[in-house]
Amino acid sequence: MNAVLIAVALSLVSAVAYAAAAVAQERLASRSPGARTTGLLGSGAWWWSVGLNASAALLHVVALRYGPLTVVQPLGALTLVAAVPMGARMAGRRVSAGEWKGTALTLLGLGAILVTASGPAPDGVLSVPEALAVAGATAALIGVLSRPGTRPGLRHASASGLASGVASALTQTVTVAATDRSGPVLSVQVVGVALLVAAFAAGGLLLSQTAYRGGLGGPLAMVTLANPLAAAVIGLSLLGERLQGGPAGVLLALAGSGLAAWGVVLLSRAAPAAAVDDDHPVAAVLALEPGSATAEPALAPRPHDPGRLTTATR
Repeated sequence: MNAVLIAVALSLVSAVAYAAAAVAQERLASRSPGARTTGLLGSGAWWWSVGLNASAALLHVVALRYGPLTVVQPLGALTLVAAVPMGARMAGRRVSAGEWKGTALTLLGLGAILVTASGPAPDGVLSVPEALAVAGATAALIGVLSRPGTRPGLRHASASGLASGVASALTQTVTVAATDRSGPVLSVQVVGVALLVAAFAAGGLLLSQTAYRGGLGGPLAMVTLANPLAAAVIGLSLLGERLQGGPAGVLLALAGSGLAAWGVVLLSRAAPAAAVDDDHPVAAVLALEPGSATAEPALAPRPHDPGRLTTATR
């Protein structure tokens, strides 16, 4: 089987696993909006989401061994596409027309990008100085985005996407350097870059958990856009990856990027407020949860209408 096809198949399964983890993280964040991220360490549901993220990351690592960053990273946008129906199901509602439109545009854009990005299996790696420079610049940018201020959800989501994208670029260096048999498997380059991968992957996970306190759509859309952007910049500027088709291929990739970005924006804006369906088992459970957006007091008093006399006042 063609190496790029293997990378695409692995990326699709990875995207579904990432989507399930994102929905689980958003549910946890919505149930305890004021809780610290470290306070979730005793939650079994939190560790299930961590396990899903780890499984998705492992599939992503294998995909990077068979396909270049410019192919594997854009497929990460399918995480948002998969998360939309999952999130709607958990909220007890149907997917809206705007969400389907956003999904279609995202898929069309990804198709255009994949046509121009399909290339040979990756063989470029970052040197230790290059990896350290990328890590330092990314850490500084994450620090700026994570500072206290307005709209922390979108800023933390941007920082999470950058961390995950850089972790993917560094992961490709680890996998290629460890399997090309040109040097020892546990060389200084492999071990050092692997430690950086672990740090950025963990940071991206914690930043996304913080971002999801503001909901799923907007933060996940921002993660989805920032992740492939960071990885593509590294792949094209430092790893020698190129787009196919010359100037026409570049124009097609730009058009595809625009379509995908617009689809992601629609997906982030189109999610309606969850409506409780009494016949839906998931919605029925959510309606009973303390702090749930759909929960209502069972004995809520009606507002007094001075123009209407009740039996007791006659």
